[in-house]
Amino acid sequence: MKAVWNNQVIAESDQTIVVDNNHYFPKESVKADFLKECETHTTCSWKGLASYYNIEVDGKQNLDAAWYYANPKPAAAQIKGYIAFWKGVKITE
Repeated sequence: MKAVWNNQVIAESDQTIVVDNNHYFPKESVKADFLKECETHTTCSWKGLASYYNIEVDGKQNLDAAWYYANPKPAAAQIKGYIAFWKGVKITE
């Protein structure tokens, strides 16, 4: 699977985990140069506290377009160390 935004491959892996119709990519498969820490957090009742990244490619920003669970609840333990995408990031095979 590939995560693509602004004509750039942000992540690529054949080891994604699908949860709630989202592909979670192993952190090591994501190009960290495109991710910028931000202060956004949300809470999921069964996964826990999500933290977000902005994606920056060729001077363009996609705010809060990637998220991860640093310490997921036990029901979502399999996505620890994984990152998911939304907000126009295309997931393709």
